[in-house]
Amino acid sequence: MKDRLNHVLERIHKAAADCNRSADSIQLIAVSKTVPVEVVKEAIEAGVTNLGENYIQEAREKINTLASFPVTWHFIGHLQSNKAKYAVRMFDLIHSVDSLKLAKELDKYAQKNGKIQSVLLQINVAKEDTKSGVYAENTLQLLKDISQLENISVKGLMTMPPFFNAPEKARPFFAALRQLRDQIEAEAIPNISMQELSMGMTGDFEAAIAEGATLVRIGTAIFGERN
Repeated sequence: MKDRLNHVLERIHKAAADCNRSADSIQLIAVSKTVPVEVVKEAIEAGVTNLGENYIQEAREKINTLASFPVTWHFIGHLQSNKAKYAVRMFDLIHSVDSLKLAKELDKYAQKNGKIQSVLLQINVAKEDTKSGVYAENTLQLLKDISQLENISVKGLMTMPPFFNAPEKARPFFAALRQLRDQIEAEAIPNISMQELSMGMTGDFEAAIAEGATLVRIGTAIFGERN
């Protein structure tokens, strides 16, 4: 585990150096979906500080069991509005907000919990039918609407490009997310921050870093192939 983690961190450092970025500007999210809680604990003991989960039910047990460890929990899967109340209780950052309806539900439960919920907007850059996310051209209006919600804090954008065997083929989609981020920043919408770009996974995170990723979501390279 320690060796695999160190190897990933070395790759992050090299990718950052190759594009004249500080490695400190990139956070590793270890994606622990389907990974048993004892293996997640091993990863934390090896140095993982950010964990990403895709399913509320599965994450609940891990978060409760590992509550004594100082880690940050990220929700990176598709979130249904009826699970918003659980997500607010459990997660520090929700990467997958893709509608005003969901944002309003999160806002409602964040208010009940006395919390400002940090979120990212999920963008469907490639307009794939099989993926969630708002289309780029609808993003500005959605952000203006979300900016009115008092208990939601938008921290940036997330995307999942189409799957390619060659990481460079994913790169234009990462570049498109960065360009969208720049357009949004120029609008200076109140209460909307664009500090985070969540993009890049085991197969393509170097390309994502080259295009400005600040959060990379890596599972297989740390935990091995999933069953």
